[in-house]
Amino acid sequence: MPDLAQLYDDLAETYAAGRHLFDTMPILEEFARHLPRGARILDAGSGAGAPVARYFVDRGDAVTGIDVSERMLALARRQVPEAVFQRMDVRALDFPPASFDGIAAVYLVFHLPRAEHAALFAGWARVLRPGGMLLLTLATREYTGQDEFDGEIEFLGRRLPYSHDRPEVVLDKLMAAGLAVVGARPIETGGETFHWVIARKPTRSGGER
Repeated sequence: MPDLAQLYDDLAETYAAGRHLFDTMPILEEFARHLPRGARILDAGSGAGAPVARYFVDRGDAVTGIDVSERMLALARRQVPEAVFQRMDVRALDFPPASFDGIAAVYLVFHLPRAEHAALFAGWARVLRPGGMLLLTLATREYTGQDEFDGEIEFLGRRLPYSHDRPEVVLDKLMAAGLAVVGARPIETGGETFHWVIARKPTRSGGER
């Protein structure tokens, strides 16, 4: 698998400069309606801090951002100094159970091999509090042209890893991780269509809040 940290170190400034072309504000606002004010938010794959960490900080939430790219993290600390950013692999979260009210994983999951997605979702479920919420972006046929995909696609002049299952398979993996899907639909942003999912960790076994 290509070194995502190195790839995004190389792409950091270019990526950050074009981020405004992808208007994710409506989906962030929809997700935020499920969260209490002053929520503890994990921005997983935080990149340069905008728009996700910036949005939740401005809402009054306590934001922790994690990424594997040191250059992205440096940009994020400058752009969103009110948040806390640290280098961490999303597949090995170093947080206690029930640390967060919400996790936003925007444009992240599809860069990791789909064979790892089930364990990734279980890790997020562990660090969400009961009743906590998850937002994630998935690639689908609309982006890759295939029902299932494991490979590389050119992005900003570099070959980046991408992967995805069929949407129904991903939803099954989320449920197996103990997360109840609240909403899932394709959304077009910046000329690209991805599948956006909002899920909740039930407050008790076998039932939703």
